[in-house]
Amino acid sequence: SRSSEPGVHEQLQDEENPHQCSNCGKSFRWRLELNRHMRIHTGEQPYKCRECGKSFRTSSELTRHHRNHTGEWPYKCAMECRKSFSHSSSLIVHLRRHSGERPYECEQCRKRFLSRASLLHHQRIHTEERLFHCPDCGKGFNHNSNLIKHRHIHTKPGVHEQLQDEENPHQCSNCGKSFRWRLELNRHMRIHTGEQPYKCRECGKSFRTSSELTRHHRNH
Repeated sequence: SRSSEPGVHEQLQDEENPHQCSNCGKSFRWRLELNRHMRIHTGEQPYKCRECGKSFRTSSELTRHHRNHTGEWPYKCAMECRKSFSHSSSLIVHLRRHSGERPYECEQCRKRFLSRASLLHHQRIHTEERLFHCPDCGKGFNHNSNLIKHRHIHTKPGVHEQLQDEENPHQCSNCGKSFRWRLELNRHMRIHTGEQPYKCRECGKSFRTSSELTRHHRNH
């Protein structure tokens, strides 16, 4: 019957992807894929660059990074900018800047994005999803970069927090984030107040920072 079809589909999907992540429920066909995915949650970065010591989650990320040292940027834009990229996916996203194509739309606010990664990054604003958990204290974070920063607290307890307070004395009263300069705090506060003082003379659209306005101007 028609009503039984979704169950059959899910059953087939489970059979095809039997390896499930205990953190977010995402399933994979191979255990190797699950192990690689788990690094998102643990923050593990086993692939280290011999040139600079920077670490990465996957071997492909390390390969792309190596091109920064070798100067290899094999993917070139055929448009007037002639910009080069270290990875084909970066070129594809870049070409959308020329065409104006933004194929990924947020269902919550209808904002559109150049890449799926940008959309997923944005969507956590709406869901407050915290996929990245600290293995030391269990604290959750929206983004892996925030987890990596947080983990330094556990490596040198007290010292890190003291240095952070001295280096970033200007604290936001809304979310507790600290900044080195008051100008940075003032700019950050616009996230909470919704203030958008930078206005486009061409179309009247407003922006929170001058850099956002500059990027927008390129569309005109």
